Amino acid sequence: MEITFLLNGETITLGEVNPTMTLLEWLREYRRMTGTKEGCNEGDCGACSVTVQDTTGVKALNACILFLPQLNGKAVRTVEGFSATDGTLHPVQDAMVRHHGSQCGFCTPGFISSMVAAHSNNAQDFDDQLAGNLCRCTGYAPIIRAAQDAATQPVPDWLTDTLPDPTPPESQRMQPESSDALARIYQQIPEATLVAGATDVGLWVTKQLRTLNPVIFLGQCQDLKTIEITEAEIRLGAMVTLQQMREAIAPYHPSYSEMLRRFASTQIRNAATLGGNIANGSPIGDSAPVLIALDAKLHLRKADQRRTLAIEDFFVSYGKQDRAPGEFVEAISIPRQEDRLKTYKLSKRFDQDISAVLGAFNITVDKGRVTHARIAFGGMAATPKRAQHVETSLLGGAWSEESIAAAWDVWQHDFSPMDDMRASATYRMDMARNMLTRYFLETLGAETSVLQVQA
Repeated sequence: MEITFLLNGETITLGEVNPTMTLLEWLREYRRMTGTKEGCNEGDCGACSVTVQDTTGVKALNACILFLPQLNGKAVRTVEGFSATDGTLHPVQDAMVRHHGSQCGFCTPGFISSMVAAHSNNAQDFDDQLAGNLCRCTGYAPIIRAAQDAATQPVPDWLTDTLPDPTPPESQRMQPESSDALARIYQQIPEATLVAGATDVGLWVTKQLRTLNPVIFLGQCQDLKTIEITEAEIRLGAMVTLQQMREAIAPYHPSYSEMLRRFASTQIRNAATLGGNIANGSPIGDSAPVLIALDAKLHLRKADQRRTLAIEDFFVSYGKQDRAPGEFVEAISIPRQEDRLKTYKLSKRFDQDISAVLGAFNITVDKGRVTHARIAFGGMAATPKRAQHVETSLLGGAWSEESIAAAWDVWQHDFSPMDDMRASATYRMDMARNMLTRYFLETLGAETSVLQVQA
């Protein structure tokens, strides 16, 4: 597989690329560029962060789970490439020096990369932008001050890259340029691993040491990256990133968007795709229960055959989905509706943590009575799952604390959660019940957010 990309302004063409070699490994082992650090090697600590520019702009990404073929036609900048050729520092680098934002220095290149990407995009929500970068020495205060200082300076003109033309590898066999091409190839080799953002598949390689062959990269399928909003629905291509999803859904379901702010880190959201998050089939995937509560539909394709099913029906059992060999997720559609959605993510850390329980509530109340209810959870069963018995208990009844209390014993008919390192079964069940109470209180105007409630 041959690819072409820019590295700090230099055109790089690689032939016979190992499709699952990561950018981090290539930089450090083959280019001897050691500024980009290896920390966790799973996309959590941010020490390996780089910036990647494509047709949609500049993003911070984790080099440790970024496969080389994903760079075809893009421009990469590492910490060695942010200053000018005459030695002039990028405003972020200069500010980090002046505000004493570095101590041991191990994490600093990753911080610089994330800050450069934020600076390029005029993103000033620094706590969110840097949530995926871990520092154990200095603390975040001087780093945040440096980011705030740099934000007042213009983007350096020396960082403007003209994107190269992507090299067509093997007549697009392993990097198809459309869903039509993907459908043909995947029908021929249904045993192939599909790689979208590689935020999960990357760990199969770096942590499980698995050899993936063959591999099909979906990054060139531009028609899978579309977002269409009509009066009837919001339709999102499978390759829409979770960061793009967050921005698109915010005007319609802000609670969903706010939950996605806590989904992993900026680097992960810039790579992870909505289709991958669903097709992965994880019982703790954060998007699935929300989409179930919104009555979303999944659009699947195999060769020239397409079918649509309710997203809740896609999850059959643990690790098993209703997807045939050679079939892939093409899009997800959400019916347009009045926003009644609330999403609650319970995790040990507020930022960048896997959910112990995620609850999504979409309940309609008319004249004091419940006329419609869709409640779904992640982390409560072997699959993302609706609380159908609880919904039935609420339907037709008064919207009141008494009705919620009356449903207390009904929950056990919907869920039998497990004990694990994140939470006990009892705790999970109690929190699920409490989330319904929280939803009720919020409909009455009570403030329940831990970020707002004060003693």
